[in-house]
Amino acid sequence: MSSDRPYPDCVILLPVYRPGRHLNELATALLADGVHADRIVVVDDGSGPDAQTSLAAVRGLGCRVLQHPSNRGKGAALKTGLRFAVASRPGLDVISADADGQHSVEDIRRVAELTGNGRIILGVRRFAPMPPRSRFGNTVTRTLFRAATGRRVSDTQTGLRAYPSHLLEHLADIDGDRFEYEMNVLLDAATAGQPIEEVTISTTYLDGNAATNFGGFADSVKVYRPLMRLVLASALVRRGS
Repeated sequence: MSSDRPYPDCVILLPVYRPGRHLNELATALLADGVHADRIVVVDDGSGPDAQTSLAAVRGLGCRVLQHPSNRGKGAALKTGLRFAVASRPGLDVISADADGQHSVEDIRRVAELTGNGRIILGVRRFAPMPPRSRFGNTVTRTLFRAATGRRVSDTQTGLRAYPSHLLEHLADIDGDRFEYEMNVLLDAATAGQPIEEVTISTTYLDGNAATNFGGFADSVKVYRPLMRLVLASALVRRGS
Protein backbone atom coordinates (compact mmCIF):
# COMPACT_ATOMS: atom_id res chain seq x y z
CA MET A 1 0.00 0.00 0.00
CA SER A 2 1.20 3.49 -0.79
CA SER A 3 -0.28 6.95 -1.10
CA ASP A 4 0.57 9.88 -3.33
CA ARG A 5 -0.37 12.26 -0.50
CA PRO A 6 2.38 13.18 1.95
CA TYR A 7 1.77 11.85 5.43
CA PRO A 8 1.22 14.49 8.14
CA ASP A 9 4.28 14.79 10.37
CA CYS A 10 3.05 13.25 13.60
CA VAL A 11 3.91 10.43 15.98
CA ILE A 12 1.99 7.16 15.72
CA LEU A 13 1.83 5.66 19.21
CA LEU A 14 1.01 1.95 19.47
CA PRO A 15 0.55 0.66 23.04
CA VAL A 16 0.69 -3.14 23.02
CA TYR A 17 0.36 -6.05 25.40
CA ARG A 18 1.19 -9.54 24.16
CA PRO A 19 1.22 -8.38 20.52
CA GLY A 20 0.61 -10.80 17.69
CA ARG A 21 1.14 -10.64 13.94
CA HIS A 22 -1.11 -7.59 13.58
CA LEU A 23 1.54 -5.31 15.09
CA ASN A 24 4.04 -6.05 12.34
CA GLU A 25 1.32 -5.87 9.69
CA LEU A 26 0.19 -2.45 10.88
CA ALA A 27 3.72 -1.06 11.16
CA THR A 28 4.55 -2.32 7.67
CA ALA A 29 1.36 -0.78 6.26
CA LEU A 30 2.08 2.56 7.95
CA LEU A 31 5.57 2.64 6.47
CA ALA A 32 4.15 1.85 3.03
CA ASP A 33 1.66 4.70 3.49
CA GLY A 34 4.45 7.21 4.01
CA VAL A 35 5.00 7.29 7.77
CA HIS A 36 8.69 7.62 8.67
CA ALA A 37 9.93 4.74 10.81
CA ASP A 38 11.17 7.04 13.55
CA ARG A 39 7.65 8.43 13.90
CA ILE A 40 6.25 5.02 14.90
CA VAL A 41 6.59 4.43 18.64
CA VAL A 42 5.60 1.08 20.11
CA VAL A 43 5.22 0.81 23.90
CA ASP A 44 5.18 -2.77 25.13
CA ASP A 45 3.42 -2.99 28.49
CA GLY A 46 5.38 -5.82 30.09
CA SER A 47 4.38 -8.60 27.71
CA GLY A 48 7.31 -10.79 28.67
CA PRO A 49 9.50 -13.15 26.63
CA ASP A 50 6.73 -14.35 24.30
CA ALA A 51 6.48 -10.86 22.74
CA GLN A 52 10.13 -10.51 21.85
CA THR A 53 9.75 -11.90 18.33
CA SER A 54 6.98 -9.43 17.48
CA LEU A 55 8.87 -6.53 19.03
CA ALA A 56 12.11 -7.48 17.27
CA ALA A 57 10.27 -7.49 13.95
CA VAL A 58 9.01 -3.91 14.29
CA ARG A 59 12.33 -2.80 15.73
CA GLY A 60 13.91 -4.25 12.59
CA LEU A 61 11.65 -2.01 10.51
CA GLY A 62 13.19 1.02 12.23
CA CYS A 63 10.35 1.70 14.66
CA ARG A 64 11.16 2.86 18.17
CA VAL A 65 10.24 0.25 20.79
CA LEU A 66 9.87 1.17 24.48
CA GLN A 67 9.24 -1.51 27.10
CA HIS A 68 7.80 -1.66 30.59
CA PRO A 69 9.50 -4.35 32.71
CA SER A 70 6.07 -5.42 34.06
CA ASN A 71 2.45 -4.94 33.08
CA ARG A 72 1.22 -1.53 34.25
CA GLY A 73 -1.83 -0.95 32.06
CA LYS A 74 -2.78 0.74 28.80
CA GLY A 75 -2.94 4.19 30.39
CA ALA A 76 0.60 3.82 31.70
CA ALA A 77 1.79 2.71 28.25
CA LEU A 78 0.12 5.70 26.61
CA LYS A 79 1.70 8.09 29.11
CA THR A 80 5.13 6.57 28.52
CA GLY A 81 4.66 7.20 24.80
CA LEU A 82 3.42 10.75 25.32
CA ARG A 83 6.40 11.60 27.52
CA PHE A 84 8.75 10.13 24.92
CA ALA A 85 7.12 12.26 22.22
CA VAL A 86 7.51 15.42 24.31
CA ALA A 87 11.19 14.70 24.93
CA SER A 88 12.23 13.25 21.57
CA ARG A 89 9.66 14.43 19.01
CA PRO A 90 8.83 17.95 20.28
CA GLY A 91 6.15 19.91 18.47
CA LEU A 92 4.50 16.86 16.90
CA ASP A 93 0.92 15.76 17.50
CA VAL A 94 0.49 12.16 18.65
CA ILE A 95 -1.96 9.61 17.27
CA SER A 96 -2.67 6.61 19.47
CA ALA A 97 -4.01 3.48 17.82
CA ASP A 98 -4.62 -0.14 18.74
CA ALA A 99 -2.32 -2.68 17.09
CA ASP A 100 -4.58 -5.72 17.48
CA GLY A 101 -6.11 -5.57 14.00
CA GLN A 102 -8.96 -3.18 14.85
CA HIS A 103 -7.55 -0.02 13.27
CA SER A 104 -6.61 0.11 9.61
CA VAL A 105 -3.90 2.28 8.14
CA GLU A 106 -6.63 4.09 6.18
CA ASP A 107 -8.43 5.09 9.37
CA ILE A 108 -5.21 6.17 11.06
CA ARG A 109 -4.47 8.40 8.07
CA ARG A 110 -8.02 9.76 8.22
CA VAL A 111 -7.35 10.92 11.78
CA ALA A 112 -3.81 12.10 10.97
CA GLU A 113 -5.04 14.40 8.22
CA LEU A 114 -7.11 16.34 10.75
CA THR A 115 -4.16 17.04 13.05
CA GLY A 116 -2.51 20.44 13.36
CA ASN A 117 -5.59 22.32 14.53
CA GLY A 118 -4.93 22.04 18.28
CA ARG A 119 -7.90 19.77 18.88
CA ILE A 120 -8.29 16.29 20.32
CA ILE A 121 -9.58 14.10 17.50
CA LEU A 122 -11.52 10.88 17.98
CA GLY A 123 -11.83 8.14 15.39
CA VAL A 124 -15.41 7.12 16.18
CA ARG A 125 -16.75 3.71 15.29
CA ARG A 126 -19.98 2.84 13.55
CA PHE A 127 -22.36 1.06 15.92
CA ALA A 128 -23.83 -1.33 13.34
CA PRO A 129 -20.92 -3.83 13.18
CA MET A 130 -19.90 -3.36 16.82
CA PRO A 131 -20.14 -6.51 19.00
CA PRO A 132 -23.18 -6.35 21.35
CA ARG A 133 -21.08 -6.07 24.53
CA SER A 134 -19.07 -3.16 23.11
CA ARG A 135 -22.20 -1.47 21.73
CA PHE A 136 -23.98 -1.68 25.10
CA GLY A 137 -20.96 -0.38 27.02
CA ASN A 138 -20.50 2.50 24.64
CA THR A 139 -24.16 3.47 24.82
CA VAL A 140 -24.04 3.59 28.62
CA THR A 141 -20.82 5.60 28.76
CA ARG A 142 -22.00 8.05 26.09
CA THR A 143 -25.16 8.68 28.09
CA LEU A 144 -23.30 9.12 31.37
CA PHE A 145 -20.65 11.29 29.72
CA ARG A 146 -23.27 13.70 28.39
CA ALA A 147 -25.05 13.78 31.76
CA ALA A 148 -21.78 14.50 33.54
CA THR A 149 -20.31 17.09 31.17
CA GLY A 150 -23.08 18.37 28.91
CA ARG A 151 -20.88 17.39 25.95
CA ARG A 152 -21.93 14.88 23.28
CA VAL A 153 -19.23 12.37 22.28
CA SER A 154 -20.20 9.63 19.85
CA ASP A 155 -17.64 7.05 20.95
CA THR A 156 -16.09 7.46 24.39
CA GLN A 157 -14.19 4.18 24.22
CA THR A 158 -12.35 4.48 20.93
CA GLY A 159 -8.63 3.75 21.02
CA LEU A 160 -7.90 5.77 17.87
CA ARG A 161 -7.25 9.35 18.93
CA ALA A 162 -5.06 12.32 18.06
CA TYR A 163 -3.61 14.50 20.78
CA PRO A 164 -2.24 17.98 19.95
CA SER A 165 1.38 18.68 20.84
CA HIS A 166 0.59 21.56 23.20
CA LEU A 167 -1.44 19.22 25.46
CA LEU A 168 0.97 16.28 25.66
CA GLU A 169 2.71 17.21 28.91
CA HIS A 170 -0.64 17.84 30.59
CA LEU A 171 -2.12 14.59 29.25
CA ALA A 172 0.86 12.62 30.56
CA ASP A 173 -0.03 13.76 34.08
CA ILE A 174 -3.72 12.81 34.03
CA ASP A 175 -4.69 10.11 36.53
CA GLY A 176 -5.18 6.50 35.52
CA ASP A 177 -2.88 3.69 34.46
CA ARG A 178 -5.34 1.32 32.85
CA PHE A 179 -8.37 1.66 30.60
CA GLU A 180 -9.86 4.41 32.75
CA TYR A 181 -7.09 6.74 31.58
CA GLU A 182 -8.69 7.35 28.18
CA MET A 183 -12.00 8.21 29.84
CA ASN A 184 -10.22 10.56 32.24
CA VAL A 185 -8.63 12.33 29.25
CA LEU A 186 -12.06 12.97 27.73
CA LEU A 187 -13.51 14.14 31.04
CA ASP A 188 -10.57 16.48 31.52
CA ALA A 189 -10.96 17.89 28.01
CA ALA A 190 -14.73 18.33 28.37
CA THR A 191 -14.59 20.10 31.73
CA ALA A 192 -11.76 22.36 30.49
CA GLY A 193 -13.68 23.31 27.34
CA GLN A 194 -11.05 21.72 25.10
CA PRO A 195 -12.42 21.21 21.56
CA ILE A 196 -13.00 17.58 20.56
CA GLU A 197 -13.40 16.69 16.89
CA GLU A 198 -14.70 13.40 15.48
CA VAL A 199 -14.16 11.45 12.28
CA THR A 200 -15.95 8.19 11.43
CA ILE A 201 -13.78 5.11 11.04
CA SER A 202 -14.52 1.53 10.00
CA THR A 203 -13.09 -0.53 12.84
CA THR A 204 -12.56 -4.24 12.17
CA TYR A 205 -13.65 -6.63 14.92
CA LEU A 206 -11.80 -9.94 14.80
CA ASP A 207 -13.62 -12.93 16.37
CA GLY A 208 -16.07 -10.65 18.15
CA ASN A 209 -13.27 -8.48 19.52
CA ALA A 210 -11.69 -11.47 21.27
CA ALA A 211 -8.23 -9.87 21.12
CA THR A 212 -9.16 -7.01 23.44
CA ASN A 213 -7.25 -6.75 26.71
CA PHE A 214 -10.18 -5.01 28.42
CA GLY A 215 -10.60 -6.88 31.70
CA GLY A 216 -14.37 -7.03 32.03
CA PHE A 217 -15.92 -6.01 35.35
CA ALA A 218 -12.76 -4.69 37.04
CA ASP A 219 -11.91 -2.37 34.15
CA SER A 220 -15.55 -1.30 33.79
CA VAL A 221 -15.66 -0.18 37.41
CA LYS A 222 -12.54 1.95 36.90
CA VAL A 223 -14.00 3.52 33.75
CA TYR A 224 -17.40 4.29 35.28
CA ARG A 225 -16.19 5.55 38.66
CA PRO A 226 -15.05 9.03 37.50
CA LEU A 227 -18.14 9.34 35.31
CA MET A 228 -20.49 8.59 38.19
CA ARG A 229 -18.68 11.05 40.45
CA LEU A 230 -19.25 13.82 37.91
CA VAL A 231 -22.86 12.80 37.29
CA LEU A 232 -23.59 12.95 41.04
CA ALA A 233 -21.74 16.25 41.43
CA SER A 234 -23.73 17.74 38.53
CA ALA A 235 -26.99 16.54 40.08
CA LEU A 236 -26.10 18.10 43.43
CA VAL A 237 -25.27 21.40 41.76
CA ARG A 238 -28.58 21.43 39.92
CA ARG A 239 -30.47 20.58 43.11
CA GLY A 240 -28.78 23.37 45.01
CA SER A 241 -29.32 26.03 42.33
